[in-house]
Amino acid sequence: MSKFVTALKSYGQHFLTDKSVLEAISSIVDEHKTTEDLIEIGPGTGALTNLLIQKFPNLTAVEVDKRCVDFLNQNIKVKHPNFNIIEADFLKLDLKNILTQPTTIVGNFPYNISSQIIFKVLDNYQQVPVVVGMFQKEMAERIASTHGKKSYGVISIFTQLFYDVTIALDIAPKSFSPPPKVMSSVIILKRKENIQLDFDFSLFKSVVKMGFNQRRKMLRNALSSVTTKEFLQQDFFSKRAEQLSIQDFISLTKEIEQNQQKEKNL
Repeated sequence: MSKFVTALKSYGQHFLTDKSVLEAISSIVDEHKTTEDLIEIGPGTGALTNLLIQKFPNLTAVEVDKRCVDFLNQNIKVKHPNFNIIEADFLKLDLKNILTQPTTIVGNFPYNISSQIIFKVLDNYQQVPVVVGMFQKEMAERIASTHGKKSYGVISIFTQLFYDVTIALDIAPKSFSPPPKVMSSVIILKRKENIQLDFDFSLFKSVVKMGFNQRRKMLRNALSSVTTKEFLQQDFFSKRAEQLSIQDFISLTKEIEQNQQKEKNL
C-alpha cells in the first residue's frame, strides 16, 4: 500500500512493510493489552492498522500527514465505520480530552520525536496502562537501560518510575520503505502497580535532570544549586548520576527535601 504514498523525510517516515514483523507486533499488542481502547500513533498507510482493526474495532489513529489521512479514509475507514482518524500532531494534542478511559498506545513512532512521545505518555500515565512502540534501537536501549550503564539517563529513570520496560524484538532496516540507516526495536511498557509518588516529584525531576546534565561530574557539583554545601559533603555525593538507581534518586530527593525544610526552619 505504501507505494501510493511516498515517505517524507520531514515527517521522519519509514513505512514498515515486512508482513512477518507486522504480524509479530499485532500479536504483541494483543497479548499485552489490558484495554479495549487503542490509539495508534503515526499509522502511515495503515499496514499495521489493517491488522489491529480486526481486534480493536474502535481503534483510533492519530496521523499528521494529510496524504496518509486521506489514504486511510479511502482504504480502511470505508470498511470499518467505527475506525476513528484524528488528523493532528500527537505532541500538540490535549490527551485529557482523548484518553477518557484507560487506553493502550501503539505505533511505529517517528524517530525524531520518539522521546517526546514517551514524555507525553508519562504525563498521562494514569490513563495509559500499556504502550507497544517501535523506536530506533539506540533509543529503545536507553529507555530500558539500568544504572551503571552509559545508556542510562533521564528517559530511563522517568519511564521506569512508572513502567516496566521490555525490548520485545529487533528489526532490520530492510523491513521498512525506505530503509532507515539504523536498527529498530519494539518495546513494551507495562504500567507498574501501586505507583506511589510519596516525594516531591517536581524536585525529583530537577535532581535527575541536574545530575545527568553534568553526568561526568560528581553529584556534589551537579546538585550544588538545590541544597547546601554542608549537606553535599557526605560521601554519597562523590558518585555520578549514572551510578544511582531509581530508588537511590527517590531517597536522595527525600533527603534533599528534608534538608531544605530544616534550612527554612533555622
